[in-house]
Amino acid sequence: MLKVLKTLKWREWLYAAVAVGFIVLQVWLDLKMPDYMSQITQLAVMSDAANMPEIWKNGGLMLACALGSAISSVAVGFFAARIAASVSFRLRSRVFDKVEGFSMEEINKFSTASLITRTTNDIMQVQMLISMGLQVVIKAPILAVWAVCKILTRNWQWSVVTAAAVVIMAVMMLFILIVVFPKFRRVQKLTDNLNSVTRENLAGVRVVRAYNAEKYQEKKFEDANLELTKTQLFTSRAMAVLAPVMTMIMSGLTLAIYWIGAYLIDALPTAAERSELFGQMAAFSGYAMQVVVAFMMLAMIFIIMPRAMVSVRRIGEVLDTESTIKDGTLTASPEGSPVGTVEFRNVSFKYPDAGEYVLRDISFKAEKGQTVAFIGSTGSGKSTAINLVPRFYDATEGEVLVDGVNVKDYTLRALHDKLGYVPQRAVMFSGTVESNVAYGEKEGAEYTLDDVKDAVRVAQGTDFIEKKDDTYRAHVAQGGTNFSGGQKQRLAIARAVCRRPEIYIFDDSFSALDYKTDRQLRTALKEETGEATSLIVAQRIGTIRDADLIIVLDEGKVVGKGTHDELMQSCEVYREIAYSQLSAEELENSMGGERHE
Repeated sequence: MLKVLKTLKWREWLYAAVAVGFIVLQVWLDLKMPDYMSQITQLAVMSDAANMPEIWKNGGLMLACALGSAISSVAVGFFAARIAASVSFRLRSRVFDKVEGFSMEEINKFSTASLITRTTNDIMQVQMLISMGLQVVIKAPILAVWAVCKILTRNWQWSVVTAAAVVIMAVMMLFILIVVFPKFRRVQKLTDNLNSVTRENLAGVRVVRAYNAEKYQEKKFEDANLELTKTQLFTSRAMAVLAPVMTMIMSGLTLAIYWIGAYLIDALPTAAERSELFGQMAAFSGYAMQVVVAFMMLAMIFIIMPRAMVSVRRIGEVLDTESTIKDGTLTASPEGSPVGTVEFRNVSFKYPDAGEYVLRDISFKAEKGQTVAFIGSTGSGKSTAINLVPRFYDATEGEVLVDGVNVKDYTLRALHDKLGYVPQRAVMFSGTVESNVAYGEKEGAEYTLDDVKDAVRVAQGTDFIEKKDDTYRAHVAQGGTNFSGGQKQRLAIARAVCRRPEIYIFDDSFSALDYKTDRQLRTALKEETGEATSLIVAQRIGTIRDADLIIVLDEGKVVGKGTHDELMQSCEVYREIAYSQLSAEELENSMGGERHE
């Protein structure tokens, strides 16, 4: 929590100081009212008409105190809300910025569902704690101590009764803190789990329906929901005990004060003494109620604080996590370096905490303008290999070089400026076709509508884009749900083309395209981006047969390297893949191969 408070700016500290001033004023006004009530009670008991002006005067002062207390409370609430909103705004920004800099290792460590919960629900808990805490945590001890000091000047019998009530309340809250606090931590974890199940179900809703798996998903959701509900019921029931117990203590304390007071008043010999003690009893009752109110306010914080403190820890875990991908220092390739080259030198890789290597001792070099393709069975490490170039992960052993420089030496911005990346699963963002194609920033580049049109033309998307009513300003729904898989894939390719990078990375980016579109797109890419280097992961022989270098992977190892014709002669794994897709006649006749596509 101290880390959260350190984020406060000088203006917010000023707001907090002003709010504390209003809290002190409010407490002083609240504790003045029992004094005026005591005076009114004593004057009323005397039943003297001459005392009416004094009664009206004290009554007016009491109303003024109540009004002043209400205004002070509103002022404290205003400043507390401003501070809480500012802190939550900055926390959300810091968490979002931190996550933006995470490598895939950190994102997988927390999980997407958990990161969403920490950015929304957890920060809301902290905001509520600050907003309520400034009003209650500061006011409650001031009110309790001040009221106790007032009480100590009164009859000792009443003080003992009040002290007994305070001890009971303190023990009860301590018990709840010890028993309930761990459960709040579990509530947050179970909320993560529920979000994860919900997100998984919504993302795979088509598969769920296609396989009639609604009952299975409902059972999965029900289990997560039931576990969360049980834990929340436990915490809610424990907290629900506070209100009735506090009310019972308040009522019992009032009864005890008046019961003791009745005995004490009855023992006094004169009416004047009885009148004075009766007024003191009324004042003491007011002070005692303020002590109870102070503990009730603390009880409110005990309801909010355990969950909020868990949230603070969870937010802190994100903010304290350092990305394993560290920024380098180079903002550009050194002068005279070979532009557009990609080289792997004895690269091996294994995922964090994994026992076995996914890639083993991979070496190759792609010269400027060349096309290097990766092919192999599912799980052979093709996508993992090219993901090392943009540093989604770092090589465990060996070096990955771009333009003759280790990728770790570049700043991430400089490295990514050199790349045009098209993922296996096309990602679209809510907005327009233009905003999706001209997505992102590149040093020294400004994308115009003509650049977008040209990129879409190369990606073979002009036909379906210009048929839309708003053409390049047509709406794109979140996730691109209003476009087909092939259309999204072409827009993702157009996004890479629009950047005009040195190096293209296509991670199985042609799989959603038909053979004819695939051929036309690759031809257009070759014509328009002939000077750029291309790294292609593919499943289809037809997509990569014209590549300058084909790397065949099997269980993370290079089992073949060369052109299509060379590999057909020398690599058994490549031949098996080729014959599983094309006939012998098609493979022997390149023109026949093109017709097949």
